[in-house]
Amino acid sequence: MQVLLKKDVAGLGHAGDVKRVADGYALNFLIPRGLAMVATESAVKQAKQIKDAADRQRQRQHSEAEVVVQKLAGVSLTFTAKAGEGDKLYGSVTGADIAEAIEKATGEVVDKRRVELAHPIKELGAHQVLFRLAPEVVAQVTVVVQREGETSA
Repeated sequence: MQVLLKKDVAGLGHAGDVKRVADGYALNFLIPRGLAMVATESAVKQAKQIKDAADRQRQRQHSEAEVVVQKLAGVSLTFTAKAGEGDKLYGSVTGADIAEAIEKATGEVVDKRRVELAHPIKELGAHQVLFRLAPEVVAQVTVVVQREGETSA
């Protein structure tokens, strides 16, 4: 089935692209979520408008993300946590904790889903954490986790 993408779909294409996909994928996922529509002749004529609007949206997101990257440059976040032997934390520092600390430190709201952590931080020390603010825009923040009761050096 041919569909016209209304929004960017990771791994498939950008808004305004006409793609051939499996019928089930189109009917059960793309169309119900408003990500695509059946590629009729009239829909294909709309493709240019959709593509232009999506390009403007991407450009705006990119410029907004660049502003946030400038604010995050050189930011270091410090967390205190209880830790046992071997510098292992009893709890963990998650992406949500980091996003909340960024908001307190800079005033910028960062979605916790933009924090690229493979696993929550479970050890004391300094960790480099990446934020993917836009497809091509990545910010890096230093997260320092120290033992409760210790002072920073």
